[in-house]
Amino acid sequence: MDWVTCAQSAACTGIARRPYGLCLAHLSPDQVSAVLAGMAPGRLLDLRGTTLSGDLLGRVVEATLGRPGRARLDRARFTGDVRLAGVTFTGDVSLDGARFERLASFFGARFEGNVSLASARFARELSFHGVTVRGHASLDGAVMTRDALFSQAVFEHGLSCEAARFEGYATFDGARMGEAAHFRGARFGRTLSFRKVSGSAGFDSVRFAADAYLSATGRFSATRAQAGGTLDLAVRGCGVDLRRLVVAGATTVRLTDSQADLEGAVLRGPATVTGGGTSTLTSLREVDAASLALTGLDLSACLFTGLAHPAGVRLKECTFALTPRGMRVSMRLPMLRWFSRRRAPAQHG
Repeated sequence: MDWVTCAQSAACTGIARRPYGLCLAHLSPDQVSAVLAGMAPGRLLDLRGTTLSGDLLGRVVEATLGRPGRARLDRARFTGDVRLAGVTFTGDVSLDGARFERLASFFGARFEGNVSLASARFARELSFHGVTVRGHASLDGAVMTRDALFSQAVFEHGLSCEAARFEGYATFDGARMGEAAHFRGARFGRTLSFRKVSGSAGFDSVRFAADAYLSATGRFSATRAQAGGTLDLAVRGCGVDLRRLVVAGATTVRLTDSQADLEGAVLRGPATVTGGGTSTLTSLREVDAASLALTGLDLSACLFTGLAHPAGVRLKECTFALTPRGMRVSMRLPMLRWFSRRRAPAQHG
């Protein structure tokens, strides 16, 4: 720790308040009142390592008139409900390593700068519903043991949840991700709802233990991700990278004016990929899918080398390289029989 800690005991990590040498939690009532009187809107709020009850946190928020400035709350411990509806943090906020023992609700709060909750732990529900972060938000390595709600949140400079653990239900429906959302190496223990999200999203090497409902605009990546249930993806105007994706349940991919690469994907359940507008599938190389339906896609540049189950592929209204002038075709015969009759020039050499 890079701060002078409370003299009450060696076990207390709270930052010592001058001139008392004790943290806010261990001050006398008169001393607490004196410290709170020195707080004001826009000023630095430094409560690193401090244990905060619900009542004490409420008094701190009241002392700042709900507009604290730069807030340093690393390794703080919140023993009561955290309710920060309507609070505006006018500077950067750091809650790295903080512990939330009860409800953590930032519902409707506003962060004018960056906010970091890296390695924070949430024992109960977490709500970021409707939160606006004008800077960048980080929950890298955070652990959420109950439901986590991020619906309708705005992250103007992106969100990072790399290596985070979402053990309960998680929703980001309708969120705006600004530059991008990154979830590399994250774990989702229950259903993830990531519907109608605006912005790019990366789920590389993520593990979905249950169903995942995903969306994005701009770019989407889920390389080497693993899904134990259903995976449903809807994208618009997106480059989609699903290489080496493994899905145990059904897979549904809906592309609108997008381009997707499924090279090396393992789709154990029934899989469908549909395209709207100008949508292209660039690779099915080494794809292992016993049942794969492709509809409304441009396959004129698609690679098929090593496709494990060509007999399981069905095409409907797809543009294919072998058809004259890009004619759209539907095929009910298995691709294995079709390839035996007409071999694609792109597959030679």
